[in-house]
Amino acid sequence: MASNNRAVVPQAREALNKFKMEAASEVGVNLKQGYNGDLTSKQAGSVGGQMVKKMIQAYENGMK
Repeated sequence: MASNNRAVVPQAREALNKFKMEAASEVGVNLKQGYNGDLTSKQAGSVGGQMVKKMIQAYENGMK
């Protein structure tokens, strides 16, 4: 199955980018707009991990 980088809800792209930048800032990774291919795997993973952590917290808070 081929994947694509197209958002299902195009309006969500800006919110997701903002969320990604906030998560990167929280873990001390300096992201720039556009291409970030110079990041190490560890840096990219820490940003993704922080995003997942925040999403889980938001979900758990919504259940209360």
